[in-house]
Amino acid sequence: MATTDLAFSYSNNSTLVQQSGMQQLVLAHQSELSEVSAIPCFFWGSITDPLLTSKCLLTLAKVVQSSFGPVPPSLRDPIVSAGTDQIRFEGFSSCNGVYARVDLLEDAIDGEFISSGTTNVDFNEPMLNALNAVKKTEKMVLGVGSKEVSISTDKTKVVEKKVTLPPRWIKGLTSVQLYLAGMEQKYCLNKIQIIQLFQGIPKGNVKGELYLSQRGPRFVFSPIATAGSVRIGGVQRLRLLEGILPYAEKLIVYQEGGGESCAFVADFGKIRLSLALSPDSYRGFSGEGNVLENMVKAVPQEWVHAVNSLLKSNALFDPTLLAIEHDVDFASMDTLTGSLSSIGLLGYDLHDHQHYYRRLPFKMERILALNPRLKNAQKLVTTDGVQFVKNTPSYIEARVEGSGVKHTVIIAGDKQQCTCDWFTNHQGKRGLCKHILAVKMLNG
Repeated sequence: MATTDLAFSYSNNSTLVQQSGMQQLVLAHQSELSEVSAIPCFFWGSITDPLLTSKCLLTLAKVVQSSFGPVPPSLRDPIVSAGTDQIRFEGFSSCNGVYARVDLLEDAIDGEFISSGTTNVDFNEPMLNALNAVKKTEKMVLGVGSKEVSISTDKTKVVEKKVTLPPRWIKGLTSVQLYLAGMEQKYCLNKIQIIQLFQGIPKGNVKGELYLSQRGPRFVFSPIATAGSVRIGGVQRLRLLEGILPYAEKLIVYQEGGGESCAFVADFGKIRLSLALSPDSYRGFSGEGNVLENMVKAVPQEWVHAVNSLLKSNALFDPTLLAIEHDVDFASMDTLTGSLSSIGLLGYDLHDHQHYYRRLPFKMERILALNPRLKNAQKLVTTDGVQFVKNTPSYIEARVEGSGVKHTVIIAGDKQQCTCDWFTNHQGKRGLCKHILAVKMLNG
């Protein structure tokens, strides 16, 4: 199914200008939600460590300008969430195989949160050049949103800028947090170990996977898996972190339970930078389909809108506490949590081991329309394309319509299989096929 890119028009460019010895960074924004677009500014205040913040934002910009797959590199705009005393910047590589997030924690900013919200921002070349020139002793003011006084300067002319956001970018955002939520900490490297490790990254484009393991006080890459090692596909993607390594106090390594996806979190004390890698360079987070099973059970739209009005951007999402406070049974809250994750309204913080809420600047219908496999499963349900052979609490067997053939779906406890090519090729590692999804929909 073809999808249309999202074309947004900005009323002005992002700018970083110097006036009276003060760096002023103003991020242009746009949103499909009128109540968000009407807000002139989410945050306005000082950055307590301008040099480190600049280095982290430049690393994020490096990620969004990169591509490690068949998609040619092109600058894509990250999003920024302001609220709950912190600011998060998020972005993907053009191939969607690398996800990066910069968390400016409470001690990294000194200003006023005028409102709470999430919006996409414009990282244009003049601003990146200015970030490159920031010195440690300079002052910087960060404005998230656009205020008229902030965009009028004697050095920069305000111009309109159009930006195209690909649907795979939004799909990646709805998928990556499911991988993060399934990760566990494996290693924690100190400054010396960080430098030694990155010096050992093979030069050039490494085919296949390498394994990160600890040998005494050192961490090394090896083509051979050992007990406790971390699998890294497309290890050259780690070079995106090289610009911030001298500033990191520690580097924490995480791995997803299936042993494929991994993440590296550089901790600077008041700032954290997270880099998550898809299983391989040719696999982007947007194509994994791991969110689909969570979307099988329909959640009332009023529930989602109620959560959106209740929580601010970046607020920690505690399903147990919410269930108790609002008298919702735990099973329904689990379903709601899965649904919110599946449409990108929940992110995941590896440091806190907890979801956080984000208000996406896109209409919910836009996000729900980006899963053709789910749509095809719903079509099978409405056209009576599923016939049950056996349906018990412990074992389900069904015949499901395919392209000129009937496929057999078997679900036994936590194990599920289908005779279609999708399941044969991917064995469940890239989400469920439409046939299994349809059976699960009917089985409730």
